[in-house]
Amino acid sequence: MQTFAQIKEEPLPHSTAGKIFELIESEMALVEAEFERQAKSNVQVINNLGEYLRSSGGKRVRPALLILANYAVGGNGNAEGVIRLATVMEMLHTATLVHDDIIDNAELRRNRASVNARFGNQVAVLMGDWLYMSAFETSLKERSLEILDILTRLTRRMTEGELIQLTMIGNADITEDDYFDILRRKTAYLFSCCCEIGAILAGANAEQQTALRNYGMNVGTAFQLADDLFDFTADEKILGKASGADLLEGKLTLPLILLIKDHPYFKAELDEIMHAGAYLNGSRAVIMDKLRANQTLEKTRGVARNFVERARKNLEVLPKTEYCFALDEIPAFMIDRNN
Repeated sequence: MQTFAQIKEEPLPHSTAGKIFELIESEMALVEAEFERQAKSNVQVINNLGEYLRSSGGKRVRPALLILANYAVGGNGNAEGVIRLATVMEMLHTATLVHDDIIDNAELRRNRASVNARFGNQVAVLMGDWLYMSAFETSLKERSLEILDILTRLTRRMTEGELIQLTMIGNADITEDDYFDILRRKTAYLFSCCCEIGAILAGANAEQQTALRNYGMNVGTAFQLADDLFDFTADEKILGKASGADLLEGKLTLPLILLIKDHPYFKAELDEIMHAGAYLNGSRAVIMDKLRANQTLEKTRGVARNFVERARKNLEVLPKTEYCFALDEIPAFMIDRNN
């Protein structure tokens, strides 16, 4: 059997990284309009907060995946239900960002003040809750117990991931298994659910539904690994928040876990940084030097690329359309993106 890469001899113009979203430009405009409509309320403070969050930017990757997955198995991405569920996924994602920023005491999100920094923690908590409830209220209109079950399990897993991560804060003994468990719960399951729901709304068969569910899991994993790399390598203006923030928040990501695995003595220095909540005496530069010398960042990038290849292999059972080719390009775009 030919691999997807062998079948895809000449990528369609729209499947290049810079043009992926042009395929669904009109659908994404509908998602934006639906998000704006869903974020409105007869409570003025919610209107203000909803507009602040909606206008904060972001690539809307998750709803785009739902729409592309839907088209890839013969669905109609313009359908009201597809646009509605794509918007639900963006609302759930936004709610998790609001709550994450509160937990992390984050001051910036996408180069602007986070909701908690600008409006206070109490307001931010309630706004995150409102987004969650609004998302579920909207999803009920689909009248699908299967989709509601997926969303319920997703929300539970994301909450569990946040709680598990909290128990690991400041723990330099976190293992790779611990790290990937948290990653899947906090990030990858949401990507997976987007793709699976897109397939369900298109009436995909069981094989296609499973393939897109697994594709989303692998894409989400690669996406988070890339984010963890960017925390060390990206310019703060590009990153949209302070670089190197994860370690200061007491979170050890895969690059540092791998570094400790090769150099156990370095754990004491990381413990000191996490305890102080600050890089001491040029310690950030020392960490970067060690990561480069040990080729740890490249090793992490290699792990991300492995998940990219897994994601692309998941697509082999799908019809070879421009939408499938776009899905094929997205994983590599995730780890090579600049922000």
